[in-house]
Amino acid sequence: MMQYIWLIPLLPFLSSVLLILTAGKMPRRIVAFMGSGSVGLAALIVLSVGMGYMQSATPHTLHLWTWMQIGNFSPGFAFYVDHLTIVMMSVITGVGFLIHLYSTEFMQDDSDYSRYFAYMNMFVAAMLVLVLADNLLLLYLGWEGVGVCSYLLVGFWYKDPANGAASRKAFVVTRVGDTAMALGLFLLFTELGTLQIQPMLEAANNTWAIGDNIPAIAALLLLGGAVGKSAQLPLHTWLPDAMAGPTPVSALIHAATMVTAGVYLIARTHDLFVLAPDVQILVALIGLATLLLAAFTALNQHDIKRILAYSTISQIGYMFLALGVGAWSSGIFHLMTHAFFKALLFLAAGAVIHCLHHEHNIFKMGGLRTKLPVVFWSFVLGSAALAALPFTSGFFSKDPILLSAFSAHSSALDSGFNLGPWLWAGGVLGAFLTALYSARLVFVVFFGEAKTEPDKQPGWRMAVPLSILCILSIVGGAFTLPLASVFPAASEHAVSGLVHVISIATPIVGLLIATLVYFKPVLPINKFTDSGTGTALRGFWHRGWGIDTLYDWVLVKPYVGLSAAMKSEWLDTIYHGVVSLARSLNVWLSSLQTGKMRWYATGMAFGLIVLLTLVGWGV
Repeated sequence: MMQYIWLIPLLPFLSSVLLILTAGKMPRRIVAFMGSGSVGLAALIVLSVGMGYMQSATPHTLHLWTWMQIGNFSPGFAFYVDHLTIVMMSVITGVGFLIHLYSTEFMQDDSDYSRYFAYMNMFVAAMLVLVLADNLLLLYLGWEGVGVCSYLLVGFWYKDPANGAASRKAFVVTRVGDTAMALGLFLLFTELGTLQIQPMLEAANNTWAIGDNIPAIAALLLLGGAVGKSAQLPLHTWLPDAMAGPTPVSALIHAATMVTAGVYLIARTHDLFVLAPDVQILVALIGLATLLLAAFTALNQHDIKRILAYSTISQIGYMFLALGVGAWSSGIFHLMTHAFFKALLFLAAGAVIHCLHHEHNIFKMGGLRTKLPVVFWSFVLGSAALAALPFTSGFFSKDPILLSAFSAHSSALDSGFNLGPWLWAGGVLGAFLTALYSARLVFVVFFGEAKTEPDKQPGWRMAVPLSILCILSIVGGAFTLPLASVFPAASEHAVSGLVHVISIATPIVGLLIATLVYFKPVLPINKFTDSGTGTALRGFWHRGWGIDTLYDWVLVKPYVGLSAAMKSEWLDTIYHGVVSLARSLNVWLSSLQTGKMRWYATGMAFGLIVLLTLVGWGV
């Protein structure tokens, strides 16, 4: 089946093109069949390819054609398949198909039904190209493709100016990271002479030693791209606003696929980061800082989708932490389980919004436990996995990350300072906060007094994906990812039993405290939260630590002010003059179009006389 891997991105791409060309004129049933069926068929091919690959377990490259030929630079349109590729394709097409099926019901009343699936299919195709690419230039094509599709999907309901602003913000902020990544590609090609990933990594190991400056700079530039696309500090601010798009978009792009592209990039080029230990430690520190910042912010949000958005930022922070301490397989494992339970939570949130007159404020909900039972159990299981409670998929993927963090040593510090226990402690604090805001979300939305009555129930096209994702959120931790041939083995260090106990018990303690605060309010926390200090802290965290405000004052407002000042620049007078002259000539020439044949004939005769006169004079 390896010779057919080109069909995997081609099927959703062709579906997208057909939906675009028909411009919404096809019946909705056919649109739904093409939109979801193309991704489902791609998922079946991935399953077949994966089963065939497991028998040989030998990396395979399929060269389709040479993309361009410029001197010695001849990147191909070629796909590379190994265990990491199989895992990523399985997540993209498997979870993607469930989200597309869910969308066929969620978006059924939308006037732009066909346009929605055209964008979604194009996104899936671009993401598949990204993970299949055997060279960094083709990867960058998919990278930019998902960026454009994200812009289109976040601003899908473009008639609302706020949605347009959110899509532009996502596009501009991620462009900062993409620019850094492009510079990294230029540097790697200049120094190593190739952008083919496997030969490039081999050349890097043969050319550079651990700690050299060039690989450190290249790794930093690639990290810039990863930080932007995966919404990590300091380029994370676009993701919460991106919740302006339809909820299934949030489930696909901002939980299961696109925001994990940065994690995939670092994992795919891990040899380069191993050569730059300082940068690798920076990856861990960025992940730790991001997961804590986002967890505190999620605890103070009222919008159900923004809570999940900040939880996504936080969970990707755990993936960065894993990559930074060399737990490569654990990071990818958490990427997979996170796709299961976060897609489940977003789709369940979409069902709540869909059935509650598009209400987003969790404090205007309540009492939905018996009224939306499928959604309730979806939230319970998804939140349990998010909080990493024992025997859930999130527990089996997050616990190894915490233990690996504890065992990590900072080779970046000459003092030999052992950074591992501090990374572990920060991760444990993040796990406590995650359990706290996850339980808060469930208790506030599904228990207590009902404030908004649902006017409908989710149909089977919404219930089936939720049910499948519920199962995956529980049993997904039992999967074994065969990534030993892709990544170096993680360092094994003895960890005390107390560290194990604390890592396991922390989410349970968070759940118990949330129960005593939000379910049976017996803990007197109001004395603090309603105090001046508590109110200020809650407001500060609710605003995302004021980072958006900082960017507005430091970057946005000065740029807007400079643009306003240059609006009346003297040089513009010349351009305005050219425009005015063109308009005047247009008015004068238009006045000659009278519609009278005699006038046109006279004009032609006069022009002929002038022409003959000039010829006679020898002009």
